Amino acid sequence: MDITITEHIQRTVTIVVKDRLDVMTAPELKAQIEKYLEEGVIHFIVDLSETPFMDSAGMAVLVTLLRRCRMKNGSVKLVWPQAQAVQRTLMLTRFDRVFEVVGKSAN
Repeated sequence: MDITITEHIQRTVTIVVKDRLDVMTAPELKAQIEKYLEEGVIHFIVDLSETPFMDSAGMAVLVTLLRRCRMKNGSVKLVWPQAQAVQRTLMLTRFDRVFEVVGKSAN
């Protein structure tokens, strides 16, 4: 009998952003993400459901994370925000099409 068994264990990190993701807070998020990337984590879920505001600095952190994960065949999923301002930002920049989004209605 010839049997091959392969087990794949993938570590996924979930980041929940409950405060503003802007020029003041983005560097802290970037530093936290960097630690996980250095440990070899390539799968992330970024929960924006409770994020009240996001500016271009926050978006830059997300884009950098996505680029670095994709280079290593990883993934970044976003949990759709409740705040309309953040929803609008994601839709205007087409981030809702670039990232895999969870929890978004099919409007």
